[in-house]
Amino acid sequence: MKTLERYIIRRTAYAFTLTIAAMTGVVWATQALRQLDLVTSKGQTIVQFIGITVLALPFLVVIVAPFALMIALILVLNALSGDSELIVIDASGGSRFLVLKPVLLFSFLILLLTASMSLYFAPMGLAQLRTEITRVRADLVANIVQPGRFITVENGLTFHIRNRSGKGTLDGLLLHDTRDGETAFTYQADTGQIVEAADRTLLVMQNGTIQRRPKQEGDISIVRFQSYAFDLSNLIPEAGDPVFKASERTTANLLAPGRNDAYALKNPDKLIQELHERISQPLYCLSFGLIVFAFLGKARTTRQGRGLAVLGAICSCVLLRTMGFGVTAVSGGATILLGLLYVVPVAGALLALVSIFRGQSGTQPKWLQNLQLSLQDRIEAIGDRLQGRRTGGTA
Repeated sequence: MKTLERYIIRRTAYAFTLTIAAMTGVVWATQALRQLDLVTSKGQTIVQFIGITVLALPFLVVIVAPFALMIALILVLNALSGDSELIVIDASGGSRFLVLKPVLLFSFLILLLTASMSLYFAPMGLAQLRTEITRVRADLVANIVQPGRFITVENGLTFHIRNRSGKGTLDGLLLHDTRDGETAFTYQADTGQIVEAADRTLLVMQNGTIQRRPKQEGDISIVRFQSYAFDLSNLIPEAGDPVFKASERTTANLLAPGRNDAYALKNPDKLIQELHERISQPLYCLSFGLIVFAFLGKARTTRQGRGLAVLGAICSCVLLRTMGFGVTAVSGGATILLGLLYVVPVAGALLALVSIFRGQSGTQPKWLQNLQLSLQDRIEAIGDRLQGRRTGGTA
């Protein structure tokens, strides 16, 4: 690998790493808020909450990687032009392909990274996320251990605790049980702890009282205890096996789902669509790399503005990905429309290549010139309109 290629790849890798870290962090934060009830209503700690939501990061990387690549290439190519490095390459007789080669190589590396995430790590992470969420929602301890709140586990049984220590001890425990037809029981204890013993789940309370109050007539009796075990086994809900959606299944499962898989039998179109999406999504990395180079890979003097070229690159990439999302939304598993999932990124890459080869002769591609002229005309029209308003207001 030549020095120039290593130089461009190193700068692009640095910009890409910072960009994808920032973008993934922002998207992860917005998605993590959707699972905030794991902390607020299920009694999970912040560490558990972060550990569970981090499982979605590979899926988020698949989405943001093409855009992070686009931003990184724009920054690097714009910097190469601003530092007159592209001009030096062009003046020395060097071809544009000296810069295109490292751009293509880095784009292909990001394509491989995105493909590994899309085909393997993302579905594995989403499946584990589904399993953890199912476990948390069926966790009896998480449902009753919510300090400062009265939690009704089932009709006639209410829990309340003042605090929960880091060791799992429940402080200030109150348990009100009216399930018996004749007597209501109220348990109060200084501390309590949920333990597993003899295949049963027990709430062991320490230093407390039991109040027995007849529902019809009679006196309240109070019994003090040093230790008392309350059986919670019949309150534990059945967690069951989680039902994995199409995006949470392995690629092998999408290719050959089980014969008795109820979800697969009911939604075969979703499985097919998900499989084609996983294969086609990494192609946008290569398309974005070529599009950005088509707009910004040509040497320009300092007098030639690059703002319109940057804007054109961003708009083209966003438009291409929007078309991909649109195809995903309308395909619905139809075989003919699913082919468009590949056509959109491949067509974008081919159009960019045509522009690059035509621009090698020394003139810009005609469609790029038309786009720049159109944008420039609109900007000038807006400026004239604003100038006319100012003149009219002054008069």
